[in-house]
Amino acid sequence: MAKIAVIYYSAYGHTFDLAKAIEKGAKEAGAETRLRKVRELVPEETIKSNKGLSYGSGLQKDLQEAALEDLLWADGIAFGTPTRFGNTTAQLRNFLDQTGPLWAKGALAGKVASFFTSASTPHGGHETTILTLSTFAYHHGMLIMPMGYTISGSVDPYGPTYVSGDGSKPVGEEEKRLAYEFGKGLAKVAQRLAGK
Repeated sequence: MAKIAVIYYSAYGHTFDLAKAIEKGAKEAGAETRLRKVRELVPEETIKSNKGLSYGSGLQKDLQEAALEDLLWADGIAFGTPTRFGNTTAQLRNFLDQTGPLWAKGALAGKVASFFTSASTPHGGHETTILTLSTFAYHHGMLIMPMGYTISGSVDPYGPTYVSGDGSKPVGEEEKRLAYEFGKGLAKVAQRLAGK
C-alpha cells in the first residue's frame, strides 16, 4: 500500500476542496493517506475581520497541521496552494523552507511530488505557481508527476487547478473529478516506485 500525503494551504477553502478530492482518489486507489494543512501565518484578528477567511478557517479548524515527519512517512506527496501573484503562498513556502535538514540527508530523494493550485482568474498564475513549486522537488531529488493530458477533460497539464472568481464560486464537480483522478494516479505511481 502506497502512503500519500496531501500537504496544502487554503485561505477560503477552495484549495482545501481540491486537497480532499485528491486524498479521496488516493484512498480509493488503495493508498494510506494523510491530509495536512500548513500553519496559518495571517493574524487571528485579520481572519476574524474577514468573512471569507473566517469561513475558510472554520472549515479546516479540526485538521492536523503538517509536520516534516509527514514528508518522511509518504511515498508520494501532493503539495497545494492558492496563487499569490503567480507564486506560492507564504504559508506553504514557510513550511517548505523548514525542510533544509531533510535536504541535507537526501531524505526526500526518489519520492513522488505533485502539485495543485487555485487562482481567482483564468491565467492568474496557475502554471507559474506549479512551476515555481517544482523547483523545491528538483532540489530534493524528488520525481515530479504532472497531470499531463492523461485524464479525460484535463485542461492544465501541470496539475489540478481551479478558478475561484471573487471567492464565492464553489469548486465544481468537474474540478473535483479531475483532482480525484489525479489522486488515484499519484497513488498508483507512488506504489510502483516504492515497490509495494
